[in-house]
Amino acid sequence: MKQKLVRPRDNRMIAGVCAGLARRFGMSAGLVRLLFILSLLLPGTQVIVYLALWIIMPNEDRYLASAH
Repeated sequence: MKQKLVRPRDNRMIAGVCAGLARRFGMSAGLVRLLFILSLLLPGTQVIVYLALWIIMPNEDRYLASAH
């Protein structure tokens, strides 16, 4: 079974978006954070996407509570 896309309680730096993406896709949270920081050097909507994911991705506590 694949991991659900949630913001974990542990390993958070700001909102847990990078940690949640890393856990979902089986990557290191540090690598996802580094890729995000490097992507900020390029033009685009990275910050808007991060904020949208922060709003859209459920917190792990809420997800576990609703799963039962």
